[in-house]
Amino acid sequence: MKRLLHTPLALLVWRIALLYAALMLCRAAFWVYNAALLGPPEWSELGQLVAGSLKFDTVSVVYADGVFILLSLLPLHLREQRWYRGMLFWYYVIVNAVLIAAANLADTVYFRYTQKRFTADEIFFADNDNSLQLAGKFMAENWYLVLLWAGLVALLAWGYRRRTHEESVFSRGWAYYAGGTAVFALAAGLSVAGMRGGMTRMTRPITLSNAMLYTADSGKANLILSNPFCILRTIGSAGSVKYRKYFTPEELPQRFTPVHRPADSAAVDLTGRNVMIFIMESMSAEHSAFLHPELYADLPEKGFTPFLDSLMRNGLTFKRMYANGSRSIQAMPSVLGSIPSFRTPFVLMPQSLGESRQLPAMLADKGYATAFFCGSERGSMGFGAYARSAGVERLVSREDYEAKHGTGDFDGYWGIWDEEFLQFTGEELTAMPEPFFAALFTLSSHHPFVVPEKYAATLPEGYTRIHKGVAYDDRAFRLFFQRFGGEEWFRRTIFVFVADHVSSEKFAEETRSYPGNMHVIGFIYTPDGALRGEVGEITQQLDIMPTLLGLTGNRKPYFAFGRDVLNEPQRPRWSVSYDGRFRALTGEGAIVLDDSDMDVQECPATPAADSLAQNFRALVQQYYTHIEKKSYTAND
Repeated sequence: MKRLLHTPLALLVWRIALLYAALMLCRAAFWVYNAALLGPPEWSELGQLVAGSLKFDTVSVVYADGVFILLSLLPLHLREQRWYRGMLFWYYVIVNAVLIAAANLADTVYFRYTQKRFTADEIFFADNDNSLQLAGKFMAENWYLVLLWAGLVALLAWGYRRRTHEESVFSRGWAYYAGGTAVFALAAGLSVAGMRGGMTRMTRPITLSNAMLYTADSGKANLILSNPFCILRTIGSAGSVKYRKYFTPEELPQRFTPVHRPADSAAVDLTGRNVMIFIMESMSAEHSAFLHPELYADLPEKGFTPFLDSLMRNGLTFKRMYANGSRSIQAMPSVLGSIPSFRTPFVLMPQSLGESRQLPAMLADKGYATAFFCGSERGSMGFGAYARSAGVERLVSREDYEAKHGTGDFDGYWGIWDEEFLQFTGEELTAMPEPFFAALFTLSSHHPFVVPEKYAATLPEGYTRIHKGVAYDDRAFRLFFQRFGGEEWFRRTIFVFVADHVSSEKFAEETRSYPGNMHVIGFIYTPDGALRGEVGEITQQLDIMPTLLGLTGNRKPYFAFGRDVLNEPQRPRWSVSYDGRFRALTGEGAIVLDDSDMDVQECPATPAADSLAQNFRALVQQYYTHIEKKSYTAND
């Protein structure tokens, strides 16, 4: 037994455990120092806070010590040399003294001033000549944290057990190399999994916003986070807040402001109704014969969304709805928060954890129960984390579905088939208290473009690989409406349908380039016909939140980059996006701004377009101004 405890693997586990202990001690210091800002943790949330902390600490440990882990398990006798073991000791002590202890304890002080964790902004983009002087002053003022740092370094050095004689289970021969190689490969795989936050098909590399999976409080999300994760994960996006300021603080809101001040009445009042938003994967406008009848005039198959088309004919349809991005993760803040993504997706920016009042949170303040549904694994793709940050209370995922209906409906790639998950969602909505807000992200109309075997022979083949999947989702919505259309909650619900972005599979020439490559399905349907008609002017995903707030009777100021389509005729009718350049599609034509200095590169030669170009500059400046402030509220 003693020999097993002295093996390289056992000693490595012990040393890694010490790092977790050091990170938890740093976190305790962080909370004590910033308790007034973070608030006291409730006993009921401690389990989730600890679980989230361990996940982020794992990433921090792998980031800081991945090389150390692999060198410690190198399946060669070289690691038995005295100089080699000395090198590993000093790597462990020095690197962790800086990245684990010093970075986290510095964060303890820094957070009070910036309300965000220490990121690459401060390391790589600091331009103060007196940075060292300030650091010295902070150290003198917070001498007790310096003592804690020294104690942590001493703990790591003492706990390393440098003088312990390492003994491999197999000291010689093929068993030494075979066993060592197996352990090395396992450690490498676990390190990659730890760095990404998991290794399933649905796992995206973990980001700062994933902390919101474990708490709905952005302050406590900062408590969960740790360095060096926060520093290394933000390299590459840290400098993205650099922008040109065209307008003075006094002039800026005259050109464009994200602060909305609703009138005392609205064109249509649906106060108290439930709200259900379907964010549909890859639902390009070209899939619909209703939106693009000219595309199907001479083709045998007349579109692939016949049921959605029928709803559009009986609802309020945005015939020129455009996505604000080309990725699913960009759609979430656009739809639920009316916040665009430019150079870097908003959700991936450390500043996204700033204070905000988005659609779910505003409806929750009015007594709405809130939920977000997605048939993938909990936490996958960053959707759930963002939904929590937007104010959603309950997340419903693949695990919840399988707990009730078994594991037989997994599509083998992304999650639960949309037909079954929509039926499950209806069951859950039936049990929810009213009024409720719910959003659902569909999955099935996505690469690798498969449908359930029972429909493979009956669904139309279409003209691209995705069309069969689109037809499958259209059918899934039809079955959802057939089953739940008679429920009382259903008749009291405002249904919103909007795509996350256009499909990667395109067949019409005009949809292969801007702006056709941003044109998506978007409409609102009310079962009682309270909303009907067509909106022919340009609309965007950013307009959904303001429009819904107007419909549900909101009269309080709020923050949004879009407009209430029914009640704000004075705001610009455009769709904004970024593809290496800032673009605004307007009724006058496309306005394009250079990325580096926001000079106009393309703009129709009309006075109205020139004025819109100025307003668009103001929108971009407002966006990055609020990114810098890390605040997205009307009271900023």
